[in-house]
Parts: sequence; C-alpha cells; structure tokens
Amino acid sequence: MNDPRLKGMDSRKLKLLTAFADKIAKAQKGQLLNAFMELNLDAQKNGLQFTDQETGLLTEILTEHLPEADKKKLDTLRFLSQKLAWKK
Repeated sequence: MNDPRLKGMDSRKLKLLTAFADKIAKAQKGQLLNAFMELNLDAQKNGLQFTDQETGLLTEILTEHLPEADKKKLDTLRFLSQKLAWKK
C-alpha cells in the first residue's frame, strides 16, 4: 500500500485493496485466483470500477513475486474478464 504508484487512486479503492491484501496474506497459495475474483465482486457491490490503467498497475504490483505459471493463470483470467465485459 506504500507503493508510490498508488498515490492518486481513490481512497475507497485503496481501502478495498487493503482488505484484499490482508485476505491474501492469510490465504493458501491455491486460493489466490479465487481471491482476485472475490475482489472483483466486492468492487462491483461497492460501485467501484477500476480503470484499465489501474488494473494493469495492480496486477503488476501484486504479481511481481508470483511464479510464472501463476502469472499466466492470472493473464488468462484477465483476458476472459475483458471478453465478458466487452460483451455487455
């Protein structure tokens, strides 16, 4: 949360991300993708929508230390979510 790249982000989004960070800190490794999906649902429930730029930044920050296989899974999930959003 101290990353300077997050400085201009809406405080409600940062609060949601803080709760998310706490959640994934306690989650088992295999539960990370589910946690990302829950984050998206929580954001929608709170009327928050992350811009493509914010999403890219968050993905970059959150995946910096993930194994390459997990990064690929996340990229696939992002691709599918973009396709679903485009159909709306």
